[in-house]
Amino acid sequence: MSFQIKDKVALVTGANRGIGAAIVEALIGAGAQKVYAAARNINDLNSLVQRFDGKVVPLQVDVTNETQIRAAAQTATDVDLLVNNAGVAAKIGGDFTDPDWLIQGRLEMDVNFFGTLQMAQMFAPVLKANGGGALVNIGSIASLVNFPLFVSYSASKAATHSVTQAARILLKAQGTQVFGVYPGPIDTRMAADVPLPKVSATHAALQIVQGLELGQEEIFPDPMGQQMGAAYLSDPKGLERMVMGMVSQ
Repeated sequence: MSFQIKDKVALVTGANRGIGAAIVEALIGAGAQKVYAAARNINDLNSLVQRFDGKVVPLQVDVTNETQIRAAAQTATDVDLLVNNAGVAAKIGGDFTDPDWLIQGRLEMDVNFFGTLQMAQMFAPVLKANGGGALVNIGSIASLVNFPLFVSYSASKAATHSVTQAARILLKAQGTQVFGVYPGPIDTRMAADVPLPKVSATHAALQIVQGLELGQEEIFPDPMGQQMGAAYLSDPKGLERMVMGMVSQ
């Protein structure tokens, strides 16, 4: 089923820059009534708030902080659409035996998986009270296949994909639509050192909004995501071999 953005109230985590800020802009452009922009440092949201003349409301939310998440759910009681975008890629590259994968992997799991799960848990009753609404989890093409350049990040995003599937099943009865988003590299600060082709955050955000309105439960918002998503859906083992070929080049 499609999810129309017009007149809806949304909340986007990690909204201070990159794809999060671009999603806020795309939602306003698609007719959202209001967007709560959430970030760890509320001052980082000033320029976004000023640009949209009251349609963007700042919220301080560190997705690893249960108290802040609970406060956000008590404040933003009119939310129809939750976009779990906040994420971190703490380590790029290294031997498989590098112990730093464990150190940084715990941080990535805390933000990318537990943060996403906790936000979804806290806001599920809000969505239910407002008629069901929609939950969007921003994963990665690395949710579907592990990229050895991002061993622990890929694992954390695979966990995000798994909890997205669980939410789709468990929240269906309350009328909540659940969407998973699986981009390739986006041209943001997080992906600055990623040696792969990238699309702009604006392009990805517009494709995400379009996917919601078309009712696509799995959204692949860029060419690399679309290519690898199609490979995953048709031949998961073939996708693994594709990544192996990229690594060996």
